[in-house]
Amino acid sequence: MKWFKCLLLLLSLPAIAQNNSQSPSLHELLKQAEANYPLLKSKMLDAKAAQKGISISQSTFIPTLDASYQVNRATYNNITGMVYPQFIIPISGPPSTGNNMNGVYGTATSLVLNWQPITFGQRQSQIEYSKANYQSSGFDAQNEIFQHKVKVINAYLDALTATEVVKVLEQNLQRAEANFLLARTLVGTGLKPGVDSMLFKAELSRARIELLNSMKLKNQSIILLSQFVASESDVIVSDTSYFNKLPSIAASADPLGNPLLTLYNSNTEVSKAKGKMLKRTMMPTLGLWGTTYARGSEIQAGGIIVPHDGLSFERYNWGVGLQLSIPLLQAARISPQLKQQQYIIMSNEEKLNNVSLELRKQLEIADTTLYSVLAVAKESPVLFESASYSYKSLLSRYQAGLANYADLIQAQYVLIKAETENKTNFMGVWKALLNKAAISGDLNLFLNQVN
Repeated sequence: MKWFKCLLLLLSLPAIAQNNSQSPSLHELLKQAEANYPLLKSKMLDAKAAQKGISISQSTFIPTLDASYQVNRATYNNITGMVYPQFIIPISGPPSTGNNMNGVYGTATSLVLNWQPITFGQRQSQIEYSKANYQSSGFDAQNEIFQHKVKVINAYLDALTATEVVKVLEQNLQRAEANFLLARTLVGTGLKPGVDSMLFKAELSRARIELLNSMKLKNQSIILLSQFVASESDVIVSDTSYFNKLPSIAASADPLGNPLLTLYNSNTEVSKAKGKMLKRTMMPTLGLWGTTYARGSEIQAGGIIVPHDGLSFERYNWGVGLQLSIPLLQAARISPQLKQQQYIIMSNEEKLNNVSLELRKQLEIADTTLYSVLAVAKESPVLFESASYSYKSLLSRYQAGLANYADLIQAQYVLIKAETENKTNFMGVWKALLNKAAISGDLNLFLNQVN
């Protein structure tokens, strides 16, 4: 008995610590989880990053302005004609009269402005795609927050249930201890056979084991709840109102408010916006450019080389112009991508239809389950009251020597089961209501009935 009490004390330390603190409400736990849970914070940061994508797309309207300066030493050789520019560094100036491998100095500096004010819808399609992506990221964050709140509430209800089951088994342990002492007394007076004392001792041991296992489950449920609310310490759970009253049946709900449905719909819009952006790449662009630059070289007119003269600038120039760029073959290149994107759009639409179908059917199942568990919960108190009366009656008869061990133990089993089921059946109604609220996408169906 001493080692059992020490073990019971160790398992009860979290509960003892909880009694020294105030129990937070479910609403407070939900706010704490939304503010502190790392995954939710990550989703919100992803949404903010996607929002910056809109600014990035809009910033393409800003022209580029590049300044450069260079000094070099290279051979004095040049030849006229055309050459494909890739992988070749060009040499400026007129053709040389011969092959001259001597090096000469040269310098250059420039300021180049490039601006594309008109893109015939390309820039706007990129902005619209960024906005659709931002909205999708926001809906993803909202869905994650909603689903996590459901997890928090479910874990909270599990912790409350585990706490109540511990109370039931503590009372059962007290009954087992009292019955053991009673049996030992009756055996001593000769009213009962000696085997009754050993049988009740075995039942006492069974009651201790069941209590220890239930306390383990209670502590595990509290740890899981503390994880969901991102708390380093155990969360206090002490609300017994869920086991004293039943919620009212909520009105018919519609799954259209479920954030998962909104998320899948936004994914479809993102794929459509990307398809529009791909089409716009076939449009021309109108660019404005301007430049001013200076050059210096050791090579003078007539091919005369003046040493070190190329380290200073000798010629200054400027230029402005418009450039219309038309991607003539872009349609042929982009056609497979457009077909691929169309299949992606159709796939996302079917995924949306599938989620919508699943949610509608899940809501029908949730309604059926809610009505069923509510009917069962209304019968539970009757069963518990009858089991309690039967146990007390058989205990009195056993004390008087009119009932045997088997009858009393059977009544005790029925009482434990009826009391446990009374708790779990009441909680089953609350969980069924939570399930309906989660499917419909409106947690207020549940939270409005919570203290």
